[in-house]
Amino acid sequence: MRPKIPQSVLVVIHTPALEVLLIERADASGFWQSVTGSKDAEDEPFEATAVREVWEETGLDARAPGHVLTDWALENVYEIYPQWLHRYAPGVTHNTERVFGLCIPQPVTVNLNPREHRAQRWLPLLEAADLCFSPSNAEAVLCLRSRLC
Repeated sequence: MRPKIPQSVLVVIHTPALEVLLIERADASGFWQSVTGSKDAEDEPFEATAVREVWEETGLDARAPGHVLTDWALENVYEIYPQWLHRYAPGVTHNTERVFGLCIPQPVTVNLNPREHRAQRWLPLLEAADLCFSPSNAEAVLCLRSRLC
């Protein structure tokens, strides 16, 4: 298996009423998050990564009518959690994460990839932010207060 590229996306899926979708990682019970995922190739545009990851993790088409994918032009650089360092090339310790929002008209049941996620929840903004295990994910959820579809 080739090492992961330390460039990823975080896609906060939400409704106009600021209900936020969180999914629980299959490999880490209690780790709730928005859609995340790394680029497949160094030259893959972040937007293409976001569209692909949303599809792979939820079955949602980010480009479907009524869905609005927005690049927030925000990047977080964070230290990779020790339990996931083995996925990256030796010496890689930090990841750059590009943040997107995906507004959909209303909450829907998504089709989770069982290898990656085990459960889903739609929550009000503040509850979702409190449940996120990643500080950058919680911060992104809270940013929704200043962003509307």
